[in-house]
Amino acid sequence: MKNLMKILVLNSGSSSIKYQLFDMLEQTVLAAGSVEQIGEEGSHLSHSLNTGQPGMRKTVRALPIADHRQGFQLITSTLRETGVLADPGELSGIGHRVVHGGEKFKEPARVTPAVLAAIRGLIPLAPLHNPANLLGMEVAMENAPAVPQVAVFDTAFHQSLPPHAYRYAIPKNLYEAHQVRRFGFHGTSHRYVAKKAAEFLNKPLTSLRLISLHLGNGASAAAIRQGRCIDTSMGLTPLEGLIMGTRCGDLDPAIIFYLERETGLAPGEIETILNKESGLKGICGVNDMRGVGELAADGNPEAQLAISMYCYRIRKYIGAYHAVLGGLDGLIFTGGIGENAAFIREGCCEGLAHLGLELDKGKNLAPRQGEAALESKAGRVGILVIPTNEELEIAEQTVACLREVKG
Repeated sequence: MKNLMKILVLNSGSSSIKYQLFDMLEQTVLAAGSVEQIGEEGSHLSHSLNTGQPGMRKTVRALPIADHRQGFQLITSTLRETGVLADPGELSGIGHRVVHGGEKFKEPARVTPAVLAAIRGLIPLAPLHNPANLLGMEVAMENAPAVPQVAVFDTAFHQSLPPHAYRYAIPKNLYEAHQVRRFGFHGTSHRYVAKKAAEFLNKPLTSLRLISLHLGNGASAAAIRQGRCIDTSMGLTPLEGLIMGTRCGDLDPAIIFYLERETGLAPGEIETILNKESGLKGICGVNDMRGVGELAADGNPEAQLAISMYCYRIRKYIGAYHAVLGGLDGLIFTGGIGENAAFIREGCCEGLAHLGLELDKGKNLAPRQGEAALESKAGRVGILVIPTNEELEIAEQTVACLREVKG
């Protein structure tokens, strides 16, 4: 196999394809962008090119894009026209984000007909995501048949959970017949920031006990011991766990039956409410944390309550994961909120000095770029901001998978 240099990472959604092209020898992004609103009015391509100067040169083209096949062809033609990829055959590999790998996939997998069939069989566990991920793989394989393709699974990092962490206290036959268990998500991000935290602390990952908080519109926590995830907050679906932008997080399951009886709502309608109308949006009417913070600063009591509930739920998980890890070496904030919302980081660490978590408020508020340590001098546990880079992690796992296949 030729040197593993150019890796294209694709994240295929139901009406979009996001992409990044990496030079893995330098670990730099050559180009990035997205095809949006496929098959809809207003479809367009956004493309950013690395020119070697600070920042990326961005262009937006509005044009009809009938389907994912045409979208992929548009991506490759744009990469060719901008001079970063003369032909798809130059690629050493294409890495695909796949949301759900179930119990079948604990590591990245070279895409084969058997792998595609297995991912298709997992559609009931991720009906909104796996079909689109499959479509992206099939289109890429049709258009670049000579390029090896690798599936990288959001759930794979959490497959190291022990049974006492992933099983639910329900009849065993429901687990065996329908895979009703905790799978967890955001695994690619949690894996990436854990590795980066070890590099930042200059300690072996295998020596560390870490709690990773991926806080964006979706949010999850992971307890990581010696580089392996031992517990995570999301469950069978991404609905469980922390309060999120529009998702409720942990909930008494009897609430669903109560609402069905008292309101006459159908199960699907309740599912939509819990996924799309709850969380921050349900509490204060706004799902973007920047907007919630602005409302709270203006004295809005619902927004202030939303922030209090959001941070309180996270503190509960920090305490629980501190217990199961038997101590803590680092708390990691990542994701759009974790990286940028100082007031959320402060709220999450409030009252946790007895666990060794003491935030330096000056460091927390200071402008920064990249990774940073925010703990005070008195703090016994590192409090870190580690920007996530799921696309680079997918590219790295693609390279590792292809090398393993070659070896």
